[in-house]
Amino acid sequence: MGAVQSVDMAENEAQLRPPESLLQLIDNLARFHREHEEYYSQAPLRQASELQARSRVLKALADRWSVVGVGEQASAVGFAGTEDLNAPGLVAESGVLFMEGEGEPAELQRLKREVRQAADDAEQSGAWLAEAMGQAWEIAGSLAAYSALADLLGERHRIIANDWQSAALQSLIARLLRRVLDLLAKVDFAPAALRADLGGERKAPAYLYSASELLDRAADLMAESAMLVHDNERRWRIFRARVRELQSA
Repeated sequence: MGAVQSVDMAENEAQLRPPESLLQLIDNLARFHREHEEYYSQAPLRQASELQARSRVLKALADRWSVVGVGEQASAVGFAGTEDLNAPGLVAESGVLFMEGEGEPAELQRLKREVRQAADDAEQSGAWLAEAMGQAWEIAGSLAAYSALADLLGERHRIIANDWQSAALQSLIARLLRRVLDLLAKVDFAPAALRADLGGERKAPAYLYSASELLDRAADLMAESAMLVHDNERRWRIFRARVRELQSA
């Protein structure tokens, strides 16, 4: 009789408590993924600030080009700054300088490269995170077999849901940034071409305003992504504390 009871107790314990190998895996995930998310709860905020700075450049130029008259004669001196096209204060803030006899400012070319790189990074991060959360969802579902973790399954699934939502935001951010590049491609930033446009239909300011609005939205979503990941901090801490409690039992 005692032997049967011992077997029953062992079986009940197995149903209650995850095996040691699984606890070690969960502890590893809780430790390193929490640390990983500590970075991704901050990095998007810096990226959002950078996107806002680029948006301000485009808005400043659009503001200037919406009202400036271009009837004055351009300077004949090469490399001289264009009095009409440069926005007040923008050169010192961003380095964007339109010069006579030159083409698109190097600083605007760099801005486009940075936006393209940000789009590539967001797309890659979103795709990787979405795939990782698909696997994490399956693993989290298997934990329902162990009643010792039953009260924490909500926390674990909320972490995954937050990260999955963050992945979707990253993918959307990439789309927005690529559309920014599409809009900027509609503008010829060479001084001669700009003056021709501003002396006629003035399409350039409209494209710049729209591009800046998409940058602003991408920045907002970057910040939202950081908030979602930051929301996981306490949940990871609680989840790992239970795992370590079970390991020491």
